[in-house]
Amino acid sequence: MSASLAIEVIPTGTVGAEVKGVDIARIAPRDVEAIKRAWYAHDVLVFRNQKLSDDDLLSFSKHFGTLDPPPNQGAGRKSPPGYPDIYVISNVLDQTGEPIGALGDGDAAWHTDMSYIAEPPDASMLYSLEIPKRGGDTWFCSMKKALARMPKGLVERIKGLDIKHDGTYDSGGYVRKGMTPSNDPRTSVGTAHPIVIRHPVSGDQALYLGRRLNAYVVGLGLEESERLLDEIWTYVDAAVYKHRWALGDLVLWDNRTTMHRRDAFDPKSRRVMHRTQIKGSGAPSRAAL
Repeated sequence: MSASLAIEVIPTGTVGAEVKGVDIARIAPRDVEAIKRAWYAHDVLVFRNQKLSDDDLLSFSKHFGTLDPPPNQGAGRKSPPGYPDIYVISNVLDQTGEPIGALGDGDAAWHTDMSYIAEPPDASMLYSLEIPKRGGDTWFCSMKKALARMPKGLVERIKGLDIKHDGTYDSGGYVRKGMTPSNDPRTSVGTAHPIVIRHPVSGDQALYLGRRLNAYVVGLGLEESERLLDEIWTYVDAAVYKHRWALGDLVLWDNRTTMHRRDAFDPKSRRVMHRTQIKGSGAPSRAAL
């Protein structure tokens, strides 16, 4: 068992931290509590040099809440055999030419996982099994710092507004399996959430944008909504962390206070990642500014 005294939390910059001195496969309960405290403080945690089976990944994930099944992406729901609560992110094809995972090898735009449902996931974890020599980096941005960077007038304007989060397209821009393409965000499938939310544990306030594609500010005309969203999104890169993957990396992030995106990579190379997500503990709550 690892000891809490051995855990070292090193900030990666303006958002996120690397946690050293812990073996996730043999983690002690006291270490889980220390990790949770670090997570609420830093929003994104990186664990290097881990050797995890799918059972290890599931066991660690369950410390943070109830597991959520994989989302319905353009390629559908993709899980390894016998592990329906693990989601495969990969560009690799099987012997029949079907993808073993989702999101392929292209760019994945800034997004919050499954923000288009009523109670989006609290957290996500991603573990690297195969990585390309170049590309495929994952970026994270702090939505707390994006809000803090905004002028007071803009915050006053948006604090009582909701954004409708589109569920038609995934973060790669592909139509979700079984969905009908829609270019009108007012009528597309999705769920409305407050633009400014309060984290249920830390109490921190943050922007909650989901993704830009097909977003809509409820109650505004479409052109006015587009202008306001364009203005809000200029603050997204207030604080970012670029994660360059190595084999055995595990990254945990808070979906309520961060967004993430992925760089494209060579389609001839292989990238295989296993992801879990923690079921939402409730709908995003409006901050009382």
